[in-house]
Amino acid sequence: MKMISSSSNPEIKKIKLLISKSRERKKQKLFVVEGKREISRAYQSGYKLVSVYYRENYSGNYEWDKKTPSFEVKKKLFDKITIRSGSEKMIALVSTKELKLDQLILTKKARVLVIESPEKPGNIGAILRTAAAAEINAVIISNIKTDIFHPNIIRSSLGGIFLLQIAIDSSNRTINFLKKNNISIISTSSNEKAKKYSEINYKAPFALIFGSEDKGLNPIWFKRSDQVVKIPTNQTIDSLNLSVSAGILIYHSLNH
Repeated sequence: MKMISSSSNPEIKKIKLLISKSRERKKQKLFVVEGKREISRAYQSGYKLVSVYYRENYSGNYEWDKKTPSFEVKKKLFDKITIRSGSEKMIALVSTKELKLDQLILTKKARVLVIESPEKPGNIGAILRTAAAAEINAVIISNIKTDIFHPNIIRSSLGGIFLLQIAIDSSNRTINFLKKNNISIISTSSNEKAKKYSEINYKAPFALIFGSEDKGLNPIWFKRSDQVVKIPTNQTIDSLNLSVSAGILIYHSLNH
């Protein structure tokens, strides 16, 4: 295994670019994954590992080693390029995938999560983590304002992004897709006239729809919704964090 000891090494430069630049991830169709758990989940979910980098004296026998070029990186250099500390001392470059609506496989009991216009990678990752834990069948992100393969999304999802069916598209096409597949649309709103989330029927197949924290959902959703719900809050706090709201409805819908 080749040892990398210089920050000017092309492999190190590539990793840094892919971590910091969305345009490079799109151009090279690659993204960075840190940690044994996350890399393993990506590999087992069919993502192609292009190369793997181990912290000095940390390499071992892993399921991807025979198929993937690997490098050992000097400790101090490795620690400078990692996004987080304690990441189990390995990094992988992984090929991106096209995440299309028509690739989703939905059953008659499907539970779908839709997020419209999210922009905070940490929020998106936290929602994906919750969705994976609750075994949501698919997550659709409409009008996304960031890069789905952003390092902070991968990190905050704890690799949950690799355990889910995910599609990226516009709100209009997402609505048409849900209607075509006879999936009930349950949109969230802060409007006082909306029903409390605890008062409605969550009969599958259904999709829970969440808008951005500052603007909420595009009005086109309410025109096509089967039900509109709200999470009551007191007068002092008029809204909840997006990932918190999603978590409340996801787990409530599991039991109703």
